[in-house]
Amino acid sequence: MIAQLRGLLAQVEADRCVIDVGGVGYLVQASSRTLATLPQPPELACVLVETVVREDAILLYGFAEASERAWFRLLTTVQGVGAKVALAILSTLPPADLINAIAAGDKAMLTRAGGVGARLAQRIVTELRDKCEGMPTGLPAGATVAVAGTATVSGARGIAADALLALSGLGFRRAEAQPVVERVIERLEGRADLDVVIRDALKELAR
Repeated sequence: MIAQLRGLLAQVEADRCVIDVGGVGYLVQASSRTLATLPQPPELACVLVETVVREDAILLYGFAEASERAWFRLLTTVQGVGAKVALAILSTLPPADLINAIAAGDKAMLTRAGGVGARLAQRIVTELRDKCEGMPTGLPAGATVAVAGTATVSGARGIAADALLALSGLGFRRAEAQPVVERVIERLEGRADLDVVIRDALKELAR
């Protein structure tokens, strides 16, 4: 399975992009939120990937953040929410707003996404209300947090949750990854961001 792609961004369309890795162009479908974070072609780009294997195709879905990929996986567990609808939801609502909408039972907010009617919105609320607690909220691109003070501790916890999800996707057990992630965030202090935390945690876990 492909978990990540890093290469030259060859093309960007309304709902997909092509990433050239060693001369092979990978077609990656993505939310408008992820596509908006990509550089201009033909610059280097990196996306997290969810690989979906069907009888007639192998499909790649790309994400700028681990939090968005985690929500894609959760949303597609709901009957009636396929990959296309999940991307439409993530294009309309960032993870933090999605959590609020589900927790509050705000069906109107969910129906803002293409392909989501009132009945499907109700199903999403009913099936995910008890599952969304602890899901990552994501952070704005480039956001940094410190580990001192009430507000910044909350941000650090969000980064820790996203980093643990990413490391789980790479095959690391939570029990071994969590103390490493916590040490990295503490060491980085006010310079902690998700990419740096994952990179430094991988270095420690590889030792």
